[in-house]
Amino acid sequence: MSVRLITHADIPAYQRLLHDAYQATTQLGIHFAAATVTPEQITRHIDSNAVYVYEKQGQLVSTLSIRFPWGNNPGPYGLPHLGWFATCQHYKGQGFGNALWEFVEKQILISQLKLPAVTLGTAANHPWLAQIYIKKGYHEIGQADLTADHTTIYFEKIFNHQSYSEWQNRSTKVCKP
Repeated sequence: MSVRLITHADIPAYQRLLHDAYQATTQLGIHFAAATVTPEQITRHIDSNAVYVYEKQGQLVSTLSIRFPWGNNPGPYGLPHLGWFATCQHYKGQGFGNALWEFVEKQILISQLKLPAVTLGTAANHPWLAQIYIKKGYHEIGQADLTADHTTIYFEKIFNHQSYSEWQNRSTKVCKP
């Protein structure tokens, strides 16, 4: 398995991957930003987030992004937020997306970044995505109506309960001069 951070040279292939992978969701009437993303939007995305790709024989097969709270498109809960998860239609069902997801969780989020938790969001009316995330250990923490075509369900996965509790305690305190 070859997993790496995306580069600007990958933008055309990355755009094709996202458009291809999100086509099925668009056909369901659910419009995620990744389905129609432009090269300029991708540039902003990769300049502000950690975008990992699974590569097979020089071809981008799957991708997963980590949006940071300090980036240009932070998640709503003050934690890193996963997004733009996609696998090329030709490779769906072969385990590449799951392999990338597990690598990012274990090697990046837990081992390198030592995150207490991470969040993600998906469309409430999507027929299978919420169940996939629940099977991966995520639990629902909220909802929001961000677009006209769907309600977003937010999920969270706690990696380290002690660190998570400490983070929560610090993030709820008000700083006094």
